[in-house]
Amino acid sequence: MQIGIIGTGGVGGYFGGRLALAGFDVTFLSRGLNYESLRDNGLTVKSLLGDFKIDMVNVTRKIEDLKHADLIFICVKAWQVKEIAEKVSTVLSENAVVIPLQNGISAAEELAEHLGESRVIGGLCFIISKLECPGVINHFGVEPSIVFGERNNIKTERLEKIKMIFDSAGIKSKISEDINADLWKKFITICVSGLLAVTRTTYGELRELKQTRKMMTDLLKEISRLARKIGININPDFVNKTVALIDTYPYNSTSSLTRDVWEGKPSEIEYQNGMVVKLASRYNIETPVNKFVYNCILPMELKARRCKKHNE
Repeated sequence: MQIGIIGTGGVGGYFGGRLALAGFDVTFLSRGLNYESLRDNGLTVKSLLGDFKIDMVNVTRKIEDLKHADLIFICVKAWQVKEIAEKVSTVLSENAVVIPLQNGISAAEELAEHLGESRVIGGLCFIISKLECPGVINHFGVEPSIVFGERNNIKTERLEKIKMIFDSAGIKSKISEDINADLWKKFITICVSGLLAVTRTTYGELRELKQTRKMMTDLLKEISRLARKIGININPDFVNKTVALIDTYPYNSTSSLTRDVWEGKPSEIEYQNGMVVKLASRYNIETPVNKFVYNCILPMELKARRCKKHNE
């Protein structure tokens, strides 16, 4: 099986690296200095589970080089999915399957609009990792895992085949019973990232201070209420379990959105707290903490996007 990884950052670099290490035919799509380093020096992964290096990496800057891929993982930022979907649609082989691993709840739908429902499997991942420098991935928190499933929740043969691939690569994975609910559970949890950005705290600092811990809990409660209003299967004790999970995160860890905001880069805020605000307005739900977080970050986001456009 030929596997394509679109986006070789903390997520794509780690999981793609594991697949390549296991002997699968993996091609990474990358650009800039990261592409050059992968081409010249291979891929280095620093991980809590053990470091590894792949000396010879199949890497390309041309999406056309993925035309023979049977399985493609989309690992770019959420705001890049629509553009990538248009490009992938021109090269995707007839029986190829695409799995997005973005934060948020809209990536699979955006991909299906361009690629067709049958070609897209819902997916999400759990990992705290980053591109430390070109060609080097640092996994520094959370046991990496992937949850995936058909968007209609039907069990299919292709899900079992993909599960076997993950198992062979030593990647913890689960076939979802309700992929929409699982996406929302991850979505609710990751929206704390915006609060980290606004308060300029790590997970440890945020949770240890009484005032910010309450803000975090209230933020989670708001999105949980919204999810249930929409009809998502979220258990009443989900917020308590999520807070308990966040309490296990490494004290000094943050998230990719948090780091992007701090570094003045475009972020996924529109696909996280911004999405909460948008849906809350549609369903007439009050989400004051999420609205506060979104409105605080929005000016920085607009500035980051103007700078990015100016430099292109």
